Amino acid sequence: MSMKSDLNRRDFLRNAGLAAVAAGSGAPLERLNLSDDSMGRGSVAPQQVTFDFDEVYNRVGTNTVKWDNAAERHSGGLDVGMGIADMDFKAPPCIKEALEERIEHENWGYTNTPDGYVEAIIEWNQRRYGLDIDPSTLVLATGVHPGVIAALKTFSPPGTRTLIATPSYNGFYGDLRASNTIAEDSTMTKVNGRYEIDFDDFERRAQRCNCYLLCNPQNPTGNVWTEEELLRMGEICLRHNTIVLADEIHCDFVLSGHEYTPFASLPDKDIVNNSMTFKAVSKTFSLPAMKSAWFFSTNEDYLNRVRDNHRADLTELGMIATMAAMNGGEDWFDQVLAYIDGSQEYVANYFRDNIPLIGQTKPEGTYLTWLDVSRIIDIIGAKETAAERQRTSVNPYTPEMVVQEWFGQHARVDLNAGSSYGTGGAGHMRMNIAVSRRLLRVALDNIAEAVNGLPGA
Repeated sequence: MSMKSDLNRRDFLRNAGLAAVAAGSGAPLERLNLSDDSMGRGSVAPQQVTFDFDEVYNRVGTNTVKWDNAAERHSGGLDVGMGIADMDFKAPPCIKEALEERIEHENWGYTNTPDGYVEAIIEWNQRRYGLDIDPSTLVLATGVHPGVIAALKTFSPPGTRTLIATPSYNGFYGDLRASNTIAEDSTMTKVNGRYEIDFDDFERRAQRCNCYLLCNPQNPTGNVWTEEELLRMGEICLRHNTIVLADEIHCDFVLSGHEYTPFASLPDKDIVNNSMTFKAVSKTFSLPAMKSAWFFSTNEDYLNRVRDNHRADLTELGMIATMAAMNGGEDWFDQVLAYIDGSQEYVANYFRDNIPLIGQTKPEGTYLTWLDVSRIIDIIGAKETAAERQRTSVNPYTPEMVVQEWFGQHARVDLNAGSSYGTGGAGHMRMNIAVSRRLLRVALDNIAEAVNGLPGA
């Protein structure tokens, strides 16, 4: 394969344009096989497509964690950043238009919440999911993390345990550190390629926990929890007075054949009253830098107690961007979702057909995919390398961190080490596929070349 050796990487990273990808790969566009049949476009008919997500939108040099930080971590250079969970697509035009309109007024004094902001949140949830949120129960936040931390500080005194079904979002562990609480991991089991909760273990652990951090849909495994599964989690937590803190920030990314069930929509009102939900559209429209989120609950006592531990210093531009996205960006997002669905299908087929050493199953939701790299760990001696480095390091060093370095060095792709996602993350890596399919193809071909060149491949 000539792609890796022929790629003019400096020009590619500098320009990050369509021509650079095609020319840098040493292949014309038709050789990249980017037809709808090969890559899958999802459910949007060609005549309806107005946004070009195949465009490679350059984020290099913009202080982005996904590209600039990753490039510093991999000293040999980087072709594709596929780590932290944001998207590389150009944002919907309505966001830029709304921000430009506000910026025309050149004063940045104290302001109130923009008119219509709360209404936009309520309408977005009702329109897309039939979820009716009482505006009086909605609390604005600068992000899901500040809300979750406030809830943990409210319900879980320092030193108490918090239940997490793992592998789960690694940011939860930072929330626990910020609230001086301890993780109680309940490791999920894999059945026919899908992760499932071990409910016996879940209940045994719930008995000693004040809160359960639910990820719905589940990051990084891609589970879109069914109503039946959520009810069973909720029943156990209610029985043991364990409050459900539902992080549903990825809820808009549900792939074909699956359906998102908001925890707050469950038919058992006692279960719902034992919960709080934390949401944002920062994943939906790739707006995490805008610091805008919210949480709510039907339990007035819970809300009042958490409010006492929470303060939101929101920015006006963040709220304007978020409101513009919810009011004017829905068509853009529907097309993004179809594009992501097609890309997830393509990724699953590619790993199955071209990289047998890595295990992968198409997720039910999110723009993330969870890779089983346990065979790579064995072949490159990652366990031995990690153990040797651990002898001279005060920080934990895992085989998955060795694999992260290996992919950076040999495939010039940045992935997330599975060991950071709690018990059950060993032997895995997380990949963010929310990139142009042209970059996606470069990344997969680079990985295939690197992995298939290993002994025994």
